Amino acid sequence: MTDRFATLTFTKAVAAPLATLWQAWTAPVARAIWAPPAPDVSVIFLEADTRVGGREISICRVENQPDVRVEAGWLHLEPVTRCVNYEVISSEGETCSAALVTADFTADGDASRITVTVQLSSLAHDMAEGYQQGFSAGLDNLAEVAARTMVLRRVIEAPRAMVWKAWVNPETLPQWWGPDGFTCKTTRIDLRGGGEWLFDMIGPDGSVYPNHHRYGEVRPETSLSYTLLAGENGPKHADAWVSFDDTDGATTVTLGMVFSTAAEYQTAKGFGAEALGQQTLGKLARFVGAP
Repeated sequence: MTDRFATLTFTKAVAAPLATLWQAWTAPVARAIWAPPAPDVSVIFLEADTRVGGREISICRVENQPDVRVEAGWLHLEPVTRCVNYEVISSEGETCSAALVTADFTADGDASRITVTVQLSSLAHDMAEGYQQGFSAGLDNLAEVAARTMVLRRVIEAPRAMVWKAWVNPETLPQWWGPDGFTCKTTRIDLRGGGEWLFDMIGPDGSVYPNHHRYGEVRPETSLSYTLLAGENGPKHADAWVSFDDTDGATTVTLGMVFSTAAEYQTAKGFGAEALGQQTLGKLARFVGAP
């Protein structure tokens, strides 16, 4: 058959700040949430490494249909401005398409906008219609997820290895975790991938806030992910991730959280979760001896 080529463009306004939209688009935890284009589609991430040269491999699964394998590789990452990746789709050992995907990000007042350009080469099948449907649905999902995502960032004047060790050491994490005036009482803690931290946060007035963190992927000195539950095996509050980036000898810590619902997000905003989260990162900074 003759190869089919197409250039497709998608634009979406998003009710979230530019930095939040960027994290929702690039962070593997967030991508896994908005990636399924329809309720009957499940997406299983086998590999996810968002850095230039890194790749993402996922399996799209629909009942009674062959699995679809998607491999994406990150070619260019210019934070909050532009990213470029390739994408190869295959099924039953046959390559269906290859594409170059460019995403551009612009501020739009307090909101933001993403424009995605797909340069598509259909191989075994004509994939243009599927891409139209998939990206349109995906950007709708992305906008919904970004609108309930909270992103906190702090540059800590300490080496990345030191900041990382303070976060993943079971002895040190409970010493600084939580806003000013809060302490932690740990029941059990295992900060490896697949581990958990069951603990109570105790406020300055003695109020007790049960917490249960379940850890996903832990990539040394790079990133970790976890799920926040309200008490042991309780309702899920959010899916979270933390990244650690070297910044001229200092460490940029980025903490992202996709709340389970828009209502959960609004509740968190209402009680000042952003300021309290910044207090927590401030305690981390002081713990490692940074200003």
